[in-house]
Amino acid sequence: MTKAERLRLMQEEEERRLKEEEEARLKFEKEEQERLEIQRIEREKWSLLEKKDLERRSQELEELALLEGCFPEAEKQKREMRALAQWKHYTECDGSPDPWVAQEMNTFISLWEEEKNQAFEQVMEKSKLVLSLIEKVKLILLETPTYELDHRTVLQHQGSILRLQELLSLKINVATELLLRQASNLADLDTGNMEKIIKDENVTLYVWANLKKNPRHRSVRFSETQIGFEIPRILATSDVALRLLHTRYDHITPLFPIAITEQKQNPVGAEQVNLEESTEKAVTEEKLFTEEKAANEDEQPKAEQERELNLVQEENKYEAIENTVLQRTSDSEGEDSQTTQLELEMKLLSEAVLAAQLRLVENVVELPEASESYKVDLCHFSPLGGVYHLDVLELPPQCKPVKGWVLVEILQEGLQRFIYPPETTEEPDPDVTFPPIEVTLEIHKSVVFFERPRVVRWDNEGKLWRSDGISSVYYNREDRLLTFNMDTLGPVTLIQDAHVNMPYQSWEMSPCGMNKVLLIVKTVFMELQIYIKENLCMLASVKLRGKGHEFHLKGKWMAPIPFILALKEAGLNIFPAVYSHFYVVINNKVREQLSEETEHHTWSLLMFSGDRAQMLKMQEENDKFSEALREGTEFHSTLYHMMKDFASPVAMERVRHSNCQFIDSVCYMLLSIRVLSYS
Repeated sequence: MTKAERLRLMQEEEERRLKEEEEARLKFEKEEQERLEIQRIEREKWSLLEKKDLERRSQELEELALLEGCFPEAEKQKREMRALAQWKHYTECDGSPDPWVAQEMNTFISLWEEEKNQAFEQVMEKSKLVLSLIEKVKLILLETPTYELDHRTVLQHQGSILRLQELLSLKINVATELLLRQASNLADLDTGNMEKIIKDENVTLYVWANLKKNPRHRSVRFSETQIGFEIPRILATSDVALRLLHTRYDHITPLFPIAITEQKQNPVGAEQVNLEESTEKAVTEEKLFTEEKAANEDEQPKAEQERELNLVQEENKYEAIENTVLQRTSDSEGEDSQTTQLELEMKLLSEAVLAAQLRLVENVVELPEASESYKVDLCHFSPLGGVYHLDVLELPPQCKPVKGWVLVEILQEGLQRFIYPPETTEEPDPDVTFPPIEVTLEIHKSVVFFERPRVVRWDNEGKLWRSDGISSVYYNREDRLLTFNMDTLGPVTLIQDAHVNMPYQSWEMSPCGMNKVLLIVKTVFMELQIYIKENLCMLASVKLRGKGHEFHLKGKWMAPIPFILALKEAGLNIFPAVYSHFYVVINNKVREQLSEETEHHTWSLLMFSGDRAQMLKMQEENDKFSEALREGTEFHSTLYHMMKDFASPVAMERVRHSNCQFIDSVCYMLLSIRVLSYS
């Protein structure tokens, strides 16, 4: 190739390069102009949408305020329902005390204290009423708004709960002593020892009395069960009795504050201190009341007159309640001053309801200080299945028939525990050992454990649950049997991580007609289906690890608060507490797991920043977040008005005419489960 040809090729290459650069520059400028034009159009469109949103914001907020008026109206109806419940209790005259009236509760407790020598079956029958009263008082503290309960009333109710719990425990011990006095008459013909099983829906008693003191009889198994003990030789040769008392309820774990006063809230540690102080104060007031009653026992005529006067006052009070209820339900128009007063009352009620809703989703800033590793953190774990009271008791003197009479020595100190291992101040003998006692328990079918249950024991001195002193734990999942060794017998319970079902994998809420919805919450271990209808909730279905599970709560309609308590007691806890965010890892991005039935549907993503709602252009599967607005949609001040853009007229008509109690119940359940924060 000649020099001229090479020069010509180089010129052609240079011209081609310059042409390509020019074309690329023109293309870039064109694309940049188009991009800027698109941005300008988007900004103008965004500005127009913002302007339009601001123009109708006041109108939308006014409409939302009208809709939110259902919450104070629902609270007003609940107040009337509570008054009607009091009146209904008064008119029934069934002999049970009114849990709202402290005087009636004190009278009931005092009369039961005076009843002596009740058999165990009688105590169990009476315990049904006592446990019902305890639950009613707890619900009063939970369901009644804080502005309707003063501090003194809260202390009175807490004192009533503590006195009933302590008296029930005392009655059970006395009944056990009466039963053990007759051990020789109830002895088994084969073994010569006494064995007794007594049970109802709340309590199960297993008791064994060592009458023969056979050193070879060291395995105690109650008939037709695998429940029992493996005892050391020293107990097999002693006058002792073994008691396993399983209570489905828990009267040992300290009560947390179940009613928050209007005072400034303190950290969790301070709340526990305040609870202890308030509890001590309540018990002190109740003791003072008891002492005053004992001092006035001699003045019977005066007491009867006062009782009659109290009855008259109670009748007047309930007549006033009835008149109030009738007056509230009347449709007559009041004067202008009454209308103004009603508006003010509804405004204050609305503010109180809003404050109560905010408390459902609040989080504490600091976690309580971590204690020793063996102490159970009740912020992290929750006791389940009730309490198993394990006791080695000293066998009381037996009844002896003499010439048609039955003689029995009654010990003044009552039922005594046998100290094992024995407390001695002498130097320990290396040849004498005190091995642990093996215990086998059966877990009730009404409780669900998603992990292997942990066994903890009660420290009566420290007033806390602790995990030391327990070894060789074995759990038979099929037979629901739990075997472990204990150095010293005492109350034990089973605990589970309170957040084992958090965060949720997905949740869904769908309508099932007027004033009825189905709420589905899926976790790693289970799927819960909950119906909400008007002011009631019902467990519709429970699936454990993908399989259906028959549960005792299915099909029972309950108010939201009792329903939540029942699910927690059953181990189906999907209700975060104020400290749960310290124990649950929450994803920054929430993804809904689509079920097989809904895989073909396209899910729309809505975003609400607190003052603006919009529908996003991005899809659920996108890796990057974008605030780009979907075509054909606009900004709105609330999610409700955002939904109006694509909801059918029939759907919006149902929303506007929904029952206020139904809306309040749905809102309460969503705030309690906190589906947005813990999904």
